[in-house]
Amino acid sequence: MDSLLSVLDNTVAAARAAGRDDLVARLETAAVRVRDPRRRIVVAGQLDQGKSRFINALLNVEICPVGDDVTTRFPMQLAYAPQPRAELVLATTASEEERVEFPIEHLASIDERSAQGKQILRIEVHLPADLLADGIVLIDTPGIGARTTAGILGVLEMLPAADAVLVISDASTELTAPELTFLRQASELCPATAVLMSKTDLYPHWRQVFEADREHLRKANLDVPLLPISALLRSHALRLQDAQLGAESGYGQLYQFLREQVVARDEAATRAAIAREMSSAAEHLALALGSELVALRDPRQAAAAVGELQSAKARAQQLHRRTAAWQQTLADGITDLAGDVDHDLRERLREIARTGEEWIDDHDPGRHWGAITEWLTGTVDSALGDNLLWAHARAETLADQVAEHFLELGAVDLPAALDPSGATHRTGTLGDLEPDIGVLSKVLVGMRGSYGGVLMVGLATTFAGLALLNPISLGAGVLVGGKAYRDDKQARLTRRRTEAKNAVRRFLDDVAFQAGKDSRDRIHRIHRALRDHYAGIAERSLRSIDESLTAAQEAASIQAKHRAERTATLEHQLTAVAALRNHATTLAAPTRVPLSK
Repeated sequence: MDSLLSVLDNTVAAARAAGRDDLVARLETAAVRVRDPRRRIVVAGQLDQGKSRFINALLNVEICPVGDDVTTRFPMQLAYAPQPRAELVLATTASEEERVEFPIEHLASIDERSAQGKQILRIEVHLPADLLADGIVLIDTPGIGARTTAGILGVLEMLPAADAVLVISDASTELTAPELTFLRQASELCPATAVLMSKTDLYPHWRQVFEADREHLRKANLDVPLLPISALLRSHALRLQDAQLGAESGYGQLYQFLREQVVARDEAATRAAIAREMSSAAEHLALALGSELVALRDPRQAAAAVGELQSAKARAQQLHRRTAAWQQTLADGITDLAGDVDHDLRERLREIARTGEEWIDDHDPGRHWGAITEWLTGTVDSALGDNLLWAHARAETLADQVAEHFLELGAVDLPAALDPSGATHRTGTLGDLEPDIGVLSKVLVGMRGSYGGVLMVGLATTFAGLALLNPISLGAGVLVGGKAYRDDKQARLTRRRTEAKNAVRRFLDDVAFQAGKDSRDRIHRIHRALRDHYAGIAERSLRSIDESLTAAQEAASIQAKHRAERTATLEHQLTAVAALRNHATTLAAPTRVPLSK
């Protein structure tokens, strides 16, 4: 990247010499990306799949808490630093972030109470690990199988800005339907997605599971790598310096995936982005220099050049006005997007509610409440994820529609991120259903009903000379008691079904309330990103044309003795700008950078 930085620095110098601070700011931002090529890798998966143990083995550091219970409660970002340190990133009332440093040895004890009433957005840990020193940033996420609605949506919102997604699924069972759904959603948001089949050292039958998983991926049309790994073998290999154990751990294939699909892809994307910035800057600089040079070389053509520039300026001013067509397209598109996304979300939740209520009507929710909870939270997670994907795709379509208005300026580059993360998700939990009464209570219900039958029929049979307790009265007691028990059982079942439906409705109402807020905030961020991006394009274009017009007008009145000197200067500057443009279009192919193992 040294040669790329050198050419980029020359472009910055040329823009600064021309007084184009707007171009300098964009180029310096691009230079920061080259100098600090951090690659974000999100590690996701359902509960108890070995995500934290995998990260510990990958870094050869025992940093992520590991256990049989839920150990990863908040997203944890691991990046490089010479000295270990850890910070809590909290949400404030002003929609900003607050950082609180804490001892890294207390990492396992962090919970909701550690934030003193504030919401924990993530935990940031900095370590002097070799892999992190290569620019890798690992993000350990909470399990997406928890009984909450924040897990999968919170993970999916990280993916548009991620360079890779590693989905962990252990070798005990085949890929489940929720895992396949998440893989589909993740691969649409981040092309560099892979499935890591963990814990191969624990299950001798892992090869059969591996083949079954490949078949599941094929049937689901998911073209993602499936890599078997073992964190335990990796740890032993590092401790014993055993190359054979290292090969059996599967981490070699993982490093190959990271080299080819993450590092190489990121370098190619970085070079393409830098090339676009350099080419755009060169065009803006060449416009002013070329216009002035034409006016100096042939004063008779100056009038024609000025006329063309005045027409271009009028078009640019039209784009820049608030009543411009692109702003109307953006405003209408955002309004339609907000309405459609909200309708899509509500429709998905209503369909879930209908399906859930139909199932409750056909079953006893008291016996299957755990299954209902698991199904409901998983289905809601998938619905929210699909709603997010649909909104993201619609935002990209809207960006293309707005870009069509700028074709005449030749500036149709799209924003780097249309859906920046920033939502503060809150968890929603389905309430517990009141359990059914016990066996003793059911016996008492039957005895209460039978007492009336025995007494009524027994009194009637006393007129026939029979005792109060006789076979007829006892039989009547059994019949009446049985009916009373069945009626009570049906009443309790009806009441449980009503309570279950109400619990489902309350849960979905809470989800709709919070997800609707997050969706509106997301659309506002998309709106601001598109507005600022295209307003910047209009402003830069207008400024370039305005400066070109001024330079051409001033060139027409320059004295003859200074004309040759100024012409030579402009020719030299244009030669340098042309060289920068050539560099932008002929950037070398990215080289493969090895990762530290």
